[in-house]
Amino acid sequence: MKRRLLLATAAALMALPAATFAQGMDKVKACFIYVGPVGDGGWTFQHDQARKALIEEFGDRVDASTYQESVPEGADAERVLTQMALSGCNIIFATSFGYMDAVNNVAAKFPNVKFEHATGYRRDHANVSTYDARFYEGRAVTGTIAGMMTKSDKIGYIGSYPIPENIQGINAAYLAAKKVNPDVTISVVWAYSWFDPAKEADAARALIEQGVDVILQHTDSTAPLAEAAKTEGVIGFGQASDMAEFKPSPRVASIIDNWAPYYIERVGELLDGTYEQGATWAGIAGGEVQIGEITDAVPADVKAEAEKVRDAIASGELHPFTGPLNKQDGTEWLADGETPDDADLAGMNFFVEGITGQIPN
Repeated sequence: MKRRLLLATAAALMALPAATFAQGMDKVKACFIYVGPVGDGGWTFQHDQARKALIEEFGDRVDASTYQESVPEGADAERVLTQMALSGCNIIFATSFGYMDAVNNVAAKFPNVKFEHATGYRRDHANVSTYDARFYEGRAVTGTIAGMMTKSDKIGYIGSYPIPENIQGINAAYLAAKKVNPDVTISVVWAYSWFDPAKEADAARALIEQGVDVILQHTDSTAPLAEAAKTEGVIGFGQASDMAEFKPSPRVASIIDNWAPYYIERVGELLDGTYEQGATWAGIAGGEVQIGEITDAVPADVKAEAEKVRDAIASGELHPFTGPLNKQDGTEWLADGETPDDADLAGMNFFVEGITGQIPN
């Protein structure tokens, strides 16, 4: 699957005008399509927790009981979305990037249904909105912990697909780790799946065999933490959800995706008639990216430094990508003090200087 964004395309799409849906509703039927199982302990689990939060927030004013889990990205997604629209769903949350074509194809046929697409960028129709989270901000925090806690100076990163969202995270984690540990290196293994516990476990074992003692991941299962638990001295982080069952180690902290406020906001807007087409990209400051408990397995000075990074990002004092920074090939990316705009980040298709290995085509 490809998720490469051309900068011009991304910038143009972010500038699309909003469409307003001014008529309020007495009750909303909100439906959800998931790429993984609700019990994955990570990405899909968090989206389903947000679905449950809708029910708790609005009671009988919302029907959020309809969801379909483990729907592959492609033709199956289009079929499920069509069935949901036909069943009377007023708003459908499509929670994986690979649903983008299906969302826009089905939205064209059902202009009165609102479609919300997670991590996407295309809004081909007035009834399609997109929402994303600045996961790379969380990677800067966990990267700080990784850089300070590694004893081998070798960090591993399990990526799902070589797409901008993952590349942002790898670069942010490496830069944060390098800032506190100039000797650190990072090795990347691609799983080519969002959720495949067997592949993720294999990737973790391969990294540990290379001498890696800190593992970060942008995949959805707890398998990497389960593998880390088998080797003394190897630590990791919860991804998308807290993965608290692995506390206090190997899970020493986590990046938590908190979708509930967004889901409540959007359904509430349908109910009160203020819903508008939109595109959001929130992070630590907005509460959509949260850092889970940093456990006592983390030394006090490391915890303090990580919290300092978290708070500086939240306040706007720190951007994880602040120049001077070069691309992997040595060409200048950001001048001293410069930070990238959102279109630049959305199209990130390069490693920063210091990372070895190539991004697969």
